[in-house]
Amino acid sequence: MRAMLTYAIGDIHGRHDLLRRLLEEIYGHASGRPHRLVFLGDYIDRGPDSAAVVADVRRLQAEASGRVVALMGNHEAMLLAAVRHPKSAGMQWLANGGLATLASYDAAAPGDIPADVVAWMATLPTSYEDEWRYFVHAGVMPGRPLSAQSEMDKIWIREPFLYNEYDFGKHVVHGHTPVRDATPECLRHRTNLDTAAVFGGALTAGIFEDGQGAPQDILQAR
Repeated sequence: MRAMLTYAIGDIHGRHDLLRRLLEEIYGHASGRPHRLVFLGDYIDRGPDSAAVVADVRRLQAEASGRVVALMGNHEAMLLAAVRHPKSAGMQWLANGGLATLASYDAAAPGDIPADVVAWMATLPTSYEDEWRYFVHAGVMPGRPLSAQSEMDKIWIREPFLYNEYDFGKHVVHGHTPVRDATPECLRHRTNLDTAAVFGGALTAGIFEDGQGAPQDILQAR
């Protein structure tokens, strides 16, 4: 069996232009070799074209026969909460970039987001793992087995995850906390691929090979 390349993609936040460029970089690098895409969540909010980002990720999932994994980010979770509880949760989402998402769908309120988009977001898993790596949007709680992580931590955590060099037994690949100099954090036990695409940084993909936890290289679109 041929080795599988895995490309993990950081927070997109409506930057459809950067997503298209990064996918071109990925396909050029893969050169026909078997590969998997793992999106780390936060497809929407703040950037100009959340609707197109979501449409492309969904299209890739439909075309790739299980080779595209899309995880839930905290911004998808906020949108879902806003749809279900507009009075109590709507303002939090709108204050965190939701207005840009509404504009991209030509919607006036969270309840106007297309039902199929909301249903898709509700099915997104909060983690994915292979033999060597654990992929998650925000991170995981140190001192707790990967199998016992809470959904809240997986999509929201920063401290103490970011400040604790804890060995979970697998390399943790995440986003959520933007690195403002556009250089991904590649540490011993974790890699952060959120390089602030929506704040003028880069959209980053880590390239992972079978047999090793850490990325072998990165690709970026600016």
